[in-house]
Amino acid sequence: MNRPERPVLVVIAHGSRDPRHAATVHALVRKVRAQRPGLRVETAFLDFNIPSVPGVLNSLAAEGVRDVVALPLLLTRAFHAKSDIPAVLRQAPSRLRIRLAEVLGPSPLLTAALERRLYEAGLTPADRSRTGVVLASAGSTDPEAIAVIAAIAREWRHTGWCAVRPAFASASLPRTEDAVRELRDLGCERVAVAPYVLAPGFLPDRIARGAAGADVLADVLGPAPEVARVLLERYDEARTPSLAAVGA
Repeated sequence: MNRPERPVLVVIAHGSRDPRHAATVHALVRKVRAQRPGLRVETAFLDFNIPSVPGVLNSLAAEGVRDVVALPLLLTRAFHAKSDIPAVLRQAPSRLRIRLAEVLGPSPLLTAALERRLYEAGLTPADRSRTGVVLASAGSTDPEAIAVIAAIAREWRHTGWCAVRPAFASASLPRTEDAVRELRDLGCERVAVAPYVLAPGFLPDRIARGAAGADVLADVLGPAPEVARVLLERYDEARTPSLAAVGA
């Protein structure tokens, strides 16, 4: 008996005018493919870049593909996850059975990726107790998304860092530079900024400028192996029959 084909994974990124964004997304997708050979993974963008989400879905339908897992390349459930992506998926060809995966965060693997980037930037595990960390995200007007970032910071603090403070590049306060000053005032010997963002762009650049007073600025999460593992976890979760299909 032939085994049913696995659904195609369509990774949906926001897109950006900054070419570094798309390059980083493609690097992450290559890492996902390397971690699971044989899984077909396609990349689509909501805006600014190609291929577009409708373009990818129409191409898959034309090939005869039936099952798709659409995975938002987002760290929190804010406007794009709640509105934009479901709206574009509802316009997909009717022959496609699309399951919408959850956003990536929160996840212990993402926290591990943040620490990987901090250590790559020069910190060591021995620095934890004297280092305050700014968890710097893009920001959102969505209270749920803001609450998630605050919760991640609280939980991360309990793993041995001197202190962890959330910060936001837009829409919410405090800004990165304000959180850096707060950690200095708390008496942390060193201050590090950990961007909780997936790819370079306008808001990550704002985070970097706000980190001017810090001792360490980590890189964006990008194609960290832990991030690729989260994508595959979300894909596997979305394949379970208990999740309702979109457009089925």
